[in-house]
Amino acid sequence: MSPDDEQAARHRRRLPPRWPAAIAGLLIALLAGAWLVLGRSDTDSSAGFAERDVSSEQAVQSIPKGHPADDGFRWPIFGGNPQRTHALAMQKQIRPPFKTVWVRRGDQLLEFTPVSCGRSLYLLRNDGVLIKISRRTGVGVWKRKLGALAASSPACSDSRIFVSILERGRGKKAGAVIAVDAEYGRTIWRHLLRDRTESSPLLFRDRVFVGTENGTVISLRTKDGALRWRTNTEGAVKGGLAMSGGKLFAGDYSGRIYAFQRSTGRIVWVRRPSAGGLRLRAGSFYSTPAVAFGRLYIGSTDGGVYSLSTSTGKTAWRAKTGDYVYGSPAVGSPGGRPSVFVGSYDGKFYAFDARTGRKRWSRDLGGRISGSATLLGDTVWIASLGKRTTFALRASDGFERYRTARGLFTAVVSDGRRIYLNGSTTLYALDGTGVRFERGESPVPDSADPVRSKIPAWKRHQEARDKRAASQSGGGAPASGEGTTTKTSSPTPTASAGVDSPAGNSGSSTTEPEDSRLPPLRDAGPFDVTR
Repeated sequence: MSPDDEQAARHRRRLPPRWPAAIAGLLIALLAGAWLVLGRSDTDSSAGFAERDVSSEQAVQSIPKGHPADDGFRWPIFGGNPQRTHALAMQKQIRPPFKTVWVRRGDQLLEFTPVSCGRSLYLLRNDGVLIKISRRTGVGVWKRKLGALAASSPACSDSRIFVSILERGRGKKAGAVIAVDAEYGRTIWRHLLRDRTESSPLLFRDRVFVGTENGTVISLRTKDGALRWRTNTEGAVKGGLAMSGGKLFAGDYSGRIYAFQRSTGRIVWVRRPSAGGLRLRAGSFYSTPAVAFGRLYIGSTDGGVYSLSTSTGKTAWRAKTGDYVYGSPAVGSPGGRPSVFVGSYDGKFYAFDARTGRKRWSRDLGGRISGSATLLGDTVWIASLGKRTTFALRASDGFERYRTARGLFTAVVSDGRRIYLNGSTTLYALDGTGVRFERGESPVPDSADPVRSKIPAWKRHQEARDKRAASQSGGGAPASGEGTTTKTSSPTPTASAGVDSPAGNSGSSTTEPEDSRLPPLRDAGPFDVTR
């Protein structure tokens, strides 16, 4: 007890008996007023809110014609778009019952969802293995061992895949950003970092942006990995960056939120929001922010969800949950109501009004939630780490539409017709009612179509490698270093013989890792499909 508290206590003991109740009431009123002053005075629920915001959701997906994988669909980064809204509007809603159309089994943890470009999905496992998978059939085209540990989603363009590696090798507490060729998985360049990174890359035009655990945000040129700028922060940047209006946004482990100028890295504003009540500062930010309606939305380890104006950084509102909020919010307007969806370690899943922060509804899922939500049309998907279960809830009121005993972290992505669901180690493709991933005629001959060709993928890539090796000689070995970029020029590697089965049948691998210092690539064996 402080001296002031002791003095107040002694004073209260000397008062006549008729005064204690009045004094207690006065103290309660003063504490309530202090809470209101400290907890509410710095918020403005109207700050920078744009009711109509086309960036809050991806464009509505139309039903494609011709070959089902030639729909031009892209979910190229974690969150689906540069604003990281984790939302996809749909012309037709996908409803249960769901049919599992293919299974990609494995025995390594899948903490983050795949990304999609063209006909393919690109999935990064926690053991640093990147896999290219046919979106239609689940057939594996190639897989590459890029590091010892990874905890992020890749980013993809039509020709290149960009990967954040948490640890380059066993015991090596330093990461890398790596670019590989989308067709064959050949490493094009790697930018070595002084510290670890689990920041899912943000890809925009000719730049890729990531944060690091030593408190930096960097911009790399996609062509060759050259560093364009580096900006220091006060704490580790573990989440990904979001982008809107020429600015990048990120939270760090010091409890600060930043806006950077995208082209130069200059800090436009930095805020350390209040947690409300008698707590003066917010907790750490592991969550990747989502940007929509002129606002930034992010979860905190103090159990709060924060909304800030993207133009000024002023706190618009804060909402409380019962425990840590690690996952990233999903933000959209299902039913025309701007909403924020997020899970908490308290085991509950929440929907908040995006303008005011008022709770629309919450649902107890029976186990702590660590991953991010995904809003698909009028249904929001979330996985429960504690229950090892994925739920599909009606966005308007939280009514349960579907559940499956699969999933731990971020649950699903979708192309508007098919849902791709992460189990703990296995990837599933689900077709529902209302929209179907129809088989159609391919616009290109079978011999040129890697999905429909009767020639096994490993054999096609072997032939391509032989032809390429005959026309060129040698290749540069990747160099080691800190904060450096190394371009590689190696012959096209072969595909793994055991990758072609969507069920993950074992087979001997003929693929050599890009870096001979890394452990040999090991094929994934079968795993219980209920997980």
